[in-house]
Amino acid sequence: MTNLADRIMIDSEQCGGRRCIRGMRIRVTDVLDLLANELSSDQILNELPDLESEDIKACLHFVSQRFNHPILAA
Repeated sequence: MTNLADRIMIDSEQCGGRRCIRGMRIRVTDVLDLLANELSSDQILNELPDLESEDIKACLHFVSQRFNHPILAA
């Protein structure tokens, strides 16, 4: 897997500072919404031809990392 920093980027001047894929105006949330709406990776790649399969994997990996943290009970 490539480094997430190579795929997932933030630019305050682009897409309202939301995380985008490789500097394009395709947000991580756009890809996740398509997956949540049951589009396959192949369908997403057809809809967004500038994407690569590694971009979709990077989106999923990014979200996994964001939610994979311990919760301490007080």
